[in-house]
Amino acid sequence: MPEDSAQFTLTRRGLLQAAAAATVGSLLTPGYVGAADAPETTKARLGFISLSDCAPLVIAKEKGLFDKYGMKDVEVAKQASWGVTRDNLELGAGGGGIDGAHILTPMVYLIANGNITKGSKKVPMFILARLNVNGQGISVANKYKLLKVGLDAAPMKAEALKAKANGDPITVAQTFPGGTHWAWLRYWLAAGGIDPETDVKMITVPPPQMVANMKTGVTDAFCVGEPWHQQLINQQIGYTAVTTGQIWNRHPEKSFALRADYVEKYPKATKALLMAVQEAQIWADKAENKDELAQVVSKRSWIGAPVSDIVARYKGIIDYGDGRPVERNSPHIMQFWKDFASYPYQSHDLWFLTEDIRWGVLPATTDTKKLVAAVNREDLWREAAKALGQPAPKGTSRGVEKFFDGVAFDPTKPEAYLKSVKLKKLA
Repeated sequence: MPEDSAQFTLTRRGLLQAAAAATVGSLLTPGYVGAADAPETTKARLGFISLSDCAPLVIAKEKGLFDKYGMKDVEVAKQASWGVTRDNLELGAGGGGIDGAHILTPMVYLIANGNITKGSKKVPMFILARLNVNGQGISVANKYKLLKVGLDAAPMKAEALKAKANGDPITVAQTFPGGTHWAWLRYWLAAGGIDPETDVKMITVPPPQMVANMKTGVTDAFCVGEPWHQQLINQQIGYTAVTTGQIWNRHPEKSFALRADYVEKYPKATKALLMAVQEAQIWADKAENKDELAQVVSKRSWIGAPVSDIVARYKGIIDYGDGRPVERNSPHIMQFWKDFASYPYQSHDLWFLTEDIRWGVLPATTDTKKLVAAVNREDLWREAAKALGQPAPKGTSRGVEKFFDGVAFDPTKPEAYLKSVKLKKLA
């Protein structure tokens, strides 16, 4: 046998190893995309922000799940801010931007409706999946510890009014106007009798810069996702007043969204991307994977933060940093898949749009139900989940949602919700 022919010959041991690997792969690959469903393109450029809930996209890339479903040329690109994410979605990958992203759920609607785009241009977008529920929080500087600001923001009201009268208002930060963190911060303040429009100064800060801004005294409080709350505590700069799951348990948070032109041009590639993300969510939600998950996302190319800032809250361990007992097995743990965490309930999207109406981001005349029907592609989620052998919810609504202050949101009566909240700024 010629020497160079050895590279083409498998030993018996090699054959057995290859067969075993194939068997394991087949057991973990329900609904594998075969030749008939091969994607029209192997390329996609997806954006993400350095937050713990970017995990599904990171794991889909790191674990080769995009490759597994035929999407061998997926780039997952870090974005500097949600504003940059918006700009790059406007451009699209063909214009040097991105095809889709890990994104604040309401942003998808504001882009599609032309509310936050250049020249108010409508850029059709589709929501394909919810990436997570829970996992955000509101933190305040250590100087407010004596006020015991927690789930109730009211203890901060007197300080806010005093600071405002002195011409140096309390400064609170969120990550994008009209987005999820913006909504949670406003809801919390308003529930405590603090008008976010007039009683405080609200600014926009990219997630990775939140801790530094509080450290230098620029901000007094902020709302963002993990791991920045735990990092704030580890650096002894501030503490977690409340997790957003306490405000609304199992609330919707980030979404996986794509430009509509990508979905319409590449339906099979879209399904492949979605299956990869869903499988990543299933993996990320397993308790036995949390340590590895934290190790993976901590890399500089992803979140770029120490594992010690990330892992505890992935596991549902909440150290508030203000002397309250450490909460273990928190019911407000970030979830990626369990109990349909990944399913994009249309009723949840409707709440975000209603909240944007509440604070004047959208006009009261907005046809929210029409907008949800145009953007939310829960049908594609169901198709991908079925291919993976996973169940789906019976309907598109999770029903009436209840908040910590007793307010309820009935998706069949959004107008009643707007009437029930005391503080608002309708356009």
